[in-house]
Amino acid sequence: MLRTPITLITGPLGCGKTTLLRHILRTRPAKIAIVMNEFGEIAIDAKVIEGKNVRIAELGGGCVCCSLLGEFEAAVNEIIEKVAPDMIIVETTGLAEPEALVFNIQEALPQCRLDGVVSVIDADMLIRFPELGHTTRLQIEGADILLLNKIDLVEQSQIEPLETKLRKINPTAAIVRTERCQIDPELLFGIGREKEVARPQHRHQLDFESFTFSCDKTFPRDCFERFADSLPASVVRAKGFVRFPDGTQLFNFVAGRWELEPFQTDRTELVFIGKSIAAEKEAILHALNECVADK
Repeated sequence: MLRTPITLITGPLGCGKTTLLRHILRTRPAKIAIVMNEFGEIAIDAKVIEGKNVRIAELGGGCVCCSLLGEFEAAVNEIIEKVAPDMIIVETTGLAEPEALVFNIQEALPQCRLDGVVSVIDADMLIRFPELGHTTRLQIEGADILLLNKIDLVEQSQIEPLETKLRKINPTAAIVRTERCQIDPELLFGIGREKEVARPQHRHQLDFESFTFSCDKTFPRDCFERFADSLPASVVRAKGFVRFPDGTQLFNFVAGRWELEPFQTDRTELVFIGKSIAAEKEAILHALNECVADK
């Protein structure tokens, strides 16, 4: 039986996983199906890539490496039965531990084979927050390819020490430097990883929280930019769509750094993710509502 190859794309919150997915869909002519696992009530990432002639299965409301394993197996089985894709790409939430998922593919999906694990690592975050958390370390350890992304945001002299740091954690993975995940997609597929993974001692702890905001009103750009600049440090990641008078923009915020790019949608929808952000929720939502209040 010809088994369907599965590639896992993993990495911390805001590292560039969806950017990589968009790049693959633009540049690789293949029948691709995608399984997306997002943290937050609004599936922003799925909306960013939908309509690109691709089948998407969304897994929300939990983490694919633990609470959603049954749903993951069902989604993959349905995709193979209905679509028969050339390959399946799984984009995990930034909080997922890949080894549990690798074990699940190996044990529960005999019609599939793991082609490889691609971990996207944010060079800028690695410089600004050098202390690695448990999950990020596992994402680096489990990779066949490490994309050291956003190298344009750090000094040239800082890149080699970062690679040394990654090699100490994972001496066998190929490390590829990228800006905005621009990589020849042929490097990411056909890895054919065939190593047995033991059942991991899973101690996954979700210490992140999220909340959402949505509305149909238009934001003054200067007000929203001041809002983005003033987000508290507890907000690690924010993303979504913002309606301005001259059109909607895709908003990406990672630990104090943010950007906008044009995007076609008719509604403002935002997700905020962080540690202990429930205390900040009221102030953040108030600031957003103030921006769109009738003057």
